Amino acid sequence: MAAPMLRGRCLGRCWALACIDSGSRHGRGAATGFTSSGKRGQSFVAQQPLLTAQKSRKGEHKWAAVVGLEIHAQIASNSKLFSGSQVHFAAPPNSLVSFFDASLPGTLPVLNRRCVEAAVMTGLALNCHINKKSLFDRKHYFYADLPAGYQITQQRLPIAVNGSLAYSVCVGKKWRQVITKTVRIKQIQLEQDSGKSLHDELRSQTLIDLNRAEGQLRVDANISVHHPGEPLGVRTEVKNLNSARFLARAIDYEIQRQINELENGCEILNETRSFDYKLGCTVPMRDKEGKQDYRFMPEPNLPPLLLYDTASLPAGADPQQVINIDRIREQLPELPSETREKLIQQYGILPEHSFALLNEVGLLEFFQNVIKETRAEPKKVTSWVLNIFLGFLKQRNLAVNESPVTPSVLAELLNLLDRKVISSAAAKQVFEELWRSKGKTPSQIVSERKLELMQDEEALERVCHAVMEGHPQVVMDMKRGNPRAINKLIGLVRKVTHNRADPTVIKEILEKQLSS
Repeated sequence: MAAPMLRGRCLGRCWALACIDSGSRHGRGAATGFTSSGKRGQSFVAQQPLLTAQKSRKGEHKWAAVVGLEIHAQIASNSKLFSGSQVHFAAPPNSLVSFFDASLPGTLPVLNRRCVEAAVMTGLALNCHINKKSLFDRKHYFYADLPAGYQITQQRLPIAVNGSLAYSVCVGKKWRQVITKTVRIKQIQLEQDSGKSLHDELRSQTLIDLNRAEGQLRVDANISVHHPGEPLGVRTEVKNLNSARFLARAIDYEIQRQINELENGCEILNETRSFDYKLGCTVPMRDKEGKQDYRFMPEPNLPPLLLYDTASLPAGADPQQVINIDRIREQLPELPSETREKLIQQYGILPEHSFALLNEVGLLEFFQNVIKETRAEPKKVTSWVLNIFLGFLKQRNLAVNESPVTPSVLAELLNLLDRKVISSAAAKQVFEELWRSKGKTPSQIVSERKLELMQDEEALERVCHAVMEGHPQVVMDMKRGNPRAINKLIGLVRKVTHNRADPTVIKEILEKQLSS
């Protein structure tokens, strides 16, 4: 326990990126909090209401869904949020537990500087206001994986508030129209994590691991539906969703379930539900009618967390003893939206292609390395990387870094294609061979399989002449302006030349011979 976690709440139209402050939006008091998952001790909460219009049948009222996500994200730190215990995935149970983690009397929390810096950087990336003074609180509840009987969090004054996340969505028939949407981020807070409960059904017992829970992300979704212009509906909370795919499925199901219930004259219960990924549905866990009183109080063992910017930094302050917001802002990496815009401007690629390059781990770096080593146009490189290279990876369930074809090898292949040494069809044959023959170069494969394009134009003219003489009816159709006729002749010539003739050159020769 006491691992670092970030907790966030947000609200907006695209629920996959949104979280909602359920208390303020639904008029039911403060948010109910979250179930500890044992992440490292930093919790990030982003809140935003999500409005999703549902299509209605003729004569029916439209429905709107409001979805809010409470996101718990693990911080990549070497030690826990309030203790020096290491964080190591899959360590033996209770092997990384300090006296503080075990809640022994007299032990005190010591705040992890790395976790604070990560929280500030997250806030800056999400356009939040960073509070130069934030406070820690105790949230009391009793459960076996929380030996202290309370959790250290930031309820009253979190480290970052009032942010936003702009994201783009591809729409239209060919997904080429890009629209931008914005999600509001309510707050980001540092939060201690609990331990992990391990349920042994065979022995009917539960064991506790105070190292930390597994997993890097967990989301709780608050969902309600209502008719536009009417008060918001009663919400349900779907807990502990640990993947974007399950999150989307759970929200889609819960929205439709609530609509069906209301249209059949039933009521929506204010309850907690879980998502059964095997059945693809949400199931009740417990109702919320009797809300738990967490008895929030100031954390007496931690002073206010004070941050500075360059203007407010005390004179002579030791940089190791203070956290400078402006210094962290300078270290902020380029954000995905900025990278996508650069790709579009620099290489002239389509917006949807910029998304594809960033969404696959390692693909953007692969693409850029190919660009550096080839003379081919960026659009040609984009087509090969996204359609052919990525297609091969998907078919074989491989990651980019597991590909036997390196950027240098693909660049060499594209250079052969750009210099018209080989045709597009031959290039695809070479690419397939590269997957099977590790260590061979494209040039070696072209030479061994005699895939070079015919460079002897006189010989190609003779082939074209022979094909035209052998197919007089097709030639007659071509003279009558039938566009399919010339394509058939091109195919016949390529067949005779074993696909070693450039279709463009063939077409020029055929048209020249036809007009002569």
